[in-house]
Amino acid sequence: MTSSNSLPGAVIFDMDGVLVDSNPFHIQKWTEFLDRRGIRYDAEELPKQVLGLRNDHAFRYFFGPAMTKEEMAQLSEELETSFRTAFHTHAKPLPGLEGLIRQCQQAGIPMAVASSAMARNVEFVVDAVGFRAYFRYLVSGDEVQHPKPHPEIYLRTAEKLGLPPAACVAFEDSFVGIEAAKDAGMKCVAIASTFPAEDLRAHGRADLVVPSFEHLRLDALRRLFAPHH
Repeated sequence: MTSSNSLPGAVIFDMDGVLVDSNPFHIQKWTEFLDRRGIRYDAEELPKQVLGLRNDHAFRYFFGPAMTKEEMAQLSEELETSFRTAFHTHAKPLPGLEGLIRQCQQAGIPMAVASSAMARNVEFVVDAVGFRAYFRYLVSGDEVQHPKPHPEIYLRTAEKLGLPPAACVAFEDSFVGIEAAKDAGMKCVAIASTFPAEDLRAHGRADLVVPSFEHLRLDALRRLFAPHH
């Protein structure tokens, strides 16, 4: 296989911070949520504690390990309903994303979403930006037992697509997401929308780090799958 036709078998997108710049809204909602309950937190550390992670992981951190699934489901619904209300009018794809998605579509590359968010949020965001038709599958945190950084969600998505993980490339913005994609055996492109590019590069596991989708074309993905890479 030559580098000219080494296309990825599939392209898989995380959602928050990858499809849309929703993370500032998540941080705002978490801040209000914790403030209302008088729970102390470090504002600088909060993004690493909640972004890219499934809510139950963060709830256990802030509320202790004894929380029941029912309690977590109730809190999650409260948190995410307020997020959807706040974010709805601001939902738009990250700059350059639609161009890349169209290139993938024209090249016949199947696409999917693999997000730690609840299914309702994933569907809400994908519909809000009008991208539902592009994606073959929407895989949410509700569908897996082990959230990111565990690779389960990416393994599940590859299985649905009928492809080996090594044939897929994942787009991520968080450290836990990069870990999940790489541990699944996928190529991973990190988008510096949430954490600085230098921090993502220092982390060292992403195959490629870009400032935004505006700096990315299909050729860059082709190079990741070229035999010499």
